[in-house]
Amino acid sequence: MKKIRTILGATLLATFLMSAMPGDQVITKEGNTTVVNTQTIGKSIQGYAGPTPVKIFIEKGKVSKIEVLRSQEGPKYMAKAKKLLEKYEGKSVAKAKKLKVDAVTGATFTSEALKKNVQKGLEYYEKNK
Repeated sequence: MKKIRTILGATLLATFLMSAMPGDQVITKEGNTTVVNTQTIGKSIQGYAGPTPVKIFIEKGKVSKIEVLRSQEGPKYMAKAKKLLEKYEGKSVAKAKKLKVDAVTGATFTSEALKKNVQKGLEYYEKNK
């Protein structure tokens, strides 16, 4: 009987702890805008100094903006590389996903990582919207 109570107690504790955990928070809504955060789904995508997550804002099926989230990339390189994100803005998700954007000279690793995060985020959005 004591063993059954121990197992039951452990099961209840595990259930409680799991219910207290937030969802994956990859896709959230802000009014009419869907936001895709690549922090967890793109954590293996490395720039020069580590992960380069982004937030992709989607309104009416189009990319409205992309924000770079905190990373370890040097500010000089990130400032150069994040300019390429503007090329996705205003495009439908389908077109943005297929878009071939050139890396920025002098910030190649950071550029490539940002592009991969955008692609990963758009693919996730299409599968989970």
